[in-house]
Amino acid sequence: MKKSIPLSVMAAEPSPAPDFPFLFNNRTWIMGVLNATPDSFYAASRTMAAETALRLAADMVQEGADILDIGGESTRPGSEEVPAAEELNRILPVIDALHDRWPELPLSVDTQKSDVARQALAHGAGLINDISALHRDPQMAGVLAEAGCPVVLMHMRGTPKTMQQEPRYDDVVDDVKKFFDDRLAFAADHGIREGRIILDPGIGFGKTVEHNLMILRRLREFLSFGRPLLIGVSRKSFIGRLSATSSDHILPPEERLEGSLAAALWAVQQGARGVRVHDVGPTRRALRLWNAIGTPS
Repeated sequence: MKKSIPLSVMAAEPSPAPDFPFLFNNRTWIMGVLNATPDSFYAASRTMAAETALRLAADMVQEGADILDIGGESTRPGSEEVPAAEELNRILPVIDALHDRWPELPLSVDTQKSDVARQALAHGAGLINDISALHRDPQMAGVLAEAGCPVVLMHMRGTPKTMQQEPRYDDVVDDVKKFFDDRLAFAADHGIREGRIILDPGIGFGKTVEHNLMILRRLREFLSFGRPLLIGVSRKSFIGRLSATSSDHILPPEERLEGSLAAALWAVQQGARGVRVHDVGPTRRALRLWNAIGTPS
């Protein structure tokens, strides 16, 4: 049985924010996914034990991951919220193990909760990936402003439990851009420096297949914000639907690698700086070839 971590012995104050300049320069970076959950949609990304996380992380590091993103709460469509204490019990042993093994390895934590963010930063994480874009927890902005850490603000319609219940937009790209205008202003009002913000239009979070395609087709429009774009398309359901041989079939997550690579390369070509992926090695090799083709000899 997994032993709970007493709140009284958790670190209380964030460590000084590390400097991850690669997140904000002009090169492409790869964020590898580690899910400390029993129910994330892609089973191969689940790592409930620190020992398993170390093995998966070692592969990702060797394959060229620039940063690892650790999540303790599944955000698949229809998923239920997890209490902060459980989320912390899932992720802190993983963060500690990774930080002890690779002290210089950049670690991100995928959370909507300020208590989780505060503890994760204190234990060695250096970036907070908030799928609610500071909506879910009114204390989150203050924690991030105090820490001075990089933050990902992602667009989502509704919550993971409700987001796929007939999502509708007047114009999905224009609506997401208006959302980013609001969230960037909110972040600035709460002391978060714009130069520490990364934007994610939230592929698959409250969007239909056509919404996802429209965002990818018009991805360059988001460059007007002057912030790095992080794109997460890896093994998502729209790829399973578009890659299937018939309209009444959907490829399972295990058969979506080729579509994931195609969508990631398209996103990078359109200006995305970061790609959040389950398959670091194949993505790195695809990017290497893509770059070689585009570089004159």
